[in-house]
Amino acid sequence: MAKTGYCNGSDMLLYVGGKAIGSCTSHTTPFNSETKERAVKPVASAAMASGLWKKKGVIGLSYSISAEGLVFYNETEFGYKALVAAWKAGKSVEVKCMERESEKPYLAGMCVIASLERTDPAQDDSTYSISLENDGEPTTLDETAITEETEAATE
Repeated sequence: MAKTGYCNGSDMLLYVGGKAIGSCTSHTTPFNSETKERAVKPVASAAMASGLWKKKGVIGLSYSISAEGLVFYNETEFGYKALVAAWKAGKSVEVKCMERESEKPYLAGMCVIASLERTDPAQDDSTYSISLENDGEPTTLDETAITEETEAATE
């Protein structure tokens, strides 16, 4: 059955080491471009003001992932305890971002755990947050794996 309406964030999952992040409440995936500005002298026939406009070029690409979740005593997925062990190992971890009930990730690759934080407030749920940064080029970066019906596809 085709999905309609707005995407429910609960349908978007983050996996680390082949297991979904446990008790995850949200995750964010920014894609970044490293740019370089170039200022050149205008050609002799151009007005002096044309030299005020700078050109930009992309010289690097990166992605990162941040996630938040609840610490759960009976965790069956990749929870806080497993995240601590992965961080402690000091090695890159395999990550995937994909839609629930899909076999095809839209993003997959190796990432380093840049930070892992736990918060334990009085009389409230314990939470954790993690920041992952890409370690090289992603093995999968496929926008076609994201469900989004276009007008042409629905006609």
